[in-house]
Amino acid sequence: MAKRYDLIVFDWDGTVMDSTAVIAGSIQSACRDLDLPIPSDEAARHVIGLGLQQALNHAVPSLSEAMYDEFVQRYRHHFFSQENSMPLFAGAYETIAELHSQGYWLAVATGKTRHGLTRAFEACGLQPFFHASRTADETHSKPHPAMLLEIMDELGVAATRVLMVGDTTHDLHMAKSAGVSALGVTYGAHPKHHLSALQPLALLDDFAGLRAWFKAHA
Repeated sequence: MAKRYDLIVFDWDGTVMDSTAVIAGSIQSACRDLDLPIPSDEAARHVIGLGLQQALNHAVPSLSEAMYDEFVQRYRHHFFSQENSMPLFAGAYETIAELHSQGYWLAVATGKTRHGLTRAFEACGLQPFFHASRTADETHSKPHPAMLLEIMDELGVAATRVLMVGDTTHDLHMAKSAGVSALGVTYGAHPKHHLSALQPLALLDDFAGLRAWFKAHA
C-alpha cells in the first residue's frame, strides 16, 4: 500500500518520553522554594510543550521579571535531579525504529531547549532515527507553526504529506496552523476531551495503538 505520509513529526515530552509528572512537579517545587502561589496539577501540566518563558507566564503569572532567573535555576535543579529517571513510553523506541526502517522521514518539534533535547537523545538512543528537529529556543514556541514549517522546508516535504503526533492542544493547534494532519495521544499532559475538541485524525491511548494506526493508515 502506498504511503500516505512522508514525514512524521513527534512532540517529545508527554508523547515520546514519560516526563509530564517531572516537569509539572518541578514547576510546583520551584514555586514552593520561592514562596510563590503553587499552580494546580492541571495548570502545571497544561503548559508542557511551550517554551519555558511562555510556560511560566501562564503557569506562574505572579512570577516577576526580577525573580525569573532564580525561578529558572530552581526549576532546573528539581528537573535535573530527576532527569535520569524519565523513561520512554512503552513501545516508543520500537515504533520509531520501525518507522525509520520503513523509510519515513522522522522529526521532533519540542518545547525543550536544544541542549535539553540533545541530552534526552543521548539518554535514550533515538537520535539516529530522526532526520530533523526544532526546539523552543531556536524558533517560535508552540502553538506557532514555525517549528513545523521550518522542518518541512528543511526536508522538502509538502504539508499534505506530513503527520504531527502530540499529547497537547499546543501540538494540535500548531499542526492546524501549519496545514498538516495530526494525531493526539491521551497518555500525556492534556486531557482527552481537550484534544478531542480539536478533531485530530484519531486519539490513541498508547504506542501499541499508534503503531497499529500507522500500519493501517500511514
